[in-house]
Amino acid sequence: MKTFIMPDAARTAQLNTNELRENYLVEGLFAADRVVLNYADVDRTVIGSAVPAGGALTLGTDDSLRSAYFTERRELGILNIGGPGVVTADGKRYDMDNLDCLYIGRGVKDISFASVDGGSPAKFYLLSYPAHATYPTVLAKKSQAEAVHLGSQATSNQRTIYKYIHPAGIKSCQLVMGFTQLAAGNVWNSMPPHTHMRRSEVYLYFNLAANSRIFHFMGRPQETRHLLIAEGQAVISPSWSIHCGVGTGSYTFCWAMGGENQVFDDMDGVAVTELR
Repeated sequence: MKTFIMPDAARTAQLNTNELRENYLVEGLFAADRVVLNYADVDRTVIGSAVPAGGALTLGTDDSLRSAYFTERRELGILNIGGPGVVTADGKRYDMDNLDCLYIGRGVKDISFASVDGGSPAKFYLLSYPAHATYPTVLAKKSQAEAVHLGSQATSNQRTIYKYIHPAGIKSCQLVMGFTQLAAGNVWNSMPPHTHMRRSEVYLYFNLAANSRIFHFMGRPQETRHLLIAEGQAVISPSWSIHCGVGTGSYTFCWAMGGENQVFDDMDGVAVTELR
């Protein structure tokens, strides 16, 4: 498990390109036949993946978590961005198609992942935060997600936000999770940008063409930086940082948050004219 010790805003303003990528970009996800886990000290976030191509995979704990099993003190959100798959939680089977979401509450001891077809394996994206209470494990199909339409073609940010884990949907301790799909011909997400000091966020970008990239903007509104992000890579966004992006082609991204407030629209907007 790689550990990210996040730099503060003042230190981030001094980082060069390689240092910025080392501190904020999560690479190496979705390796075949592996469970990959990363730990970020901001809100004690775990970011991971499981791709069961050749056989079932088991989610174990890690020494750095100091727990008997992964969800002993944690909750877990899972989004399948690949082919049909199965997650088994304490003996109960959950069938997950592409873009289905599963919430697993604190106290589930045995979690495993499998694909229906190893030639087109499931790609499970994992996002976890500490949990102070136990909520039921719940599967939500894409058709059950709350869909919110935002943006316009005129500003190149027409998009649909699909909410899974949030106060009016799947209940959790602090995890909020969903994904956003951009309409054809649109490239901007979360524009104008915002911050939210009450929670941090992780963006996972996927459904990019091999030669496409996302320009992900971050940093203080008056001290912005950017990362170039490829298919299946994630970026950690501290509470003080803006987070928005523009792609060289179409894409989808999963957003997930943890912290003090679960209300989705608890944001501090930043006007485009204020950005530097």
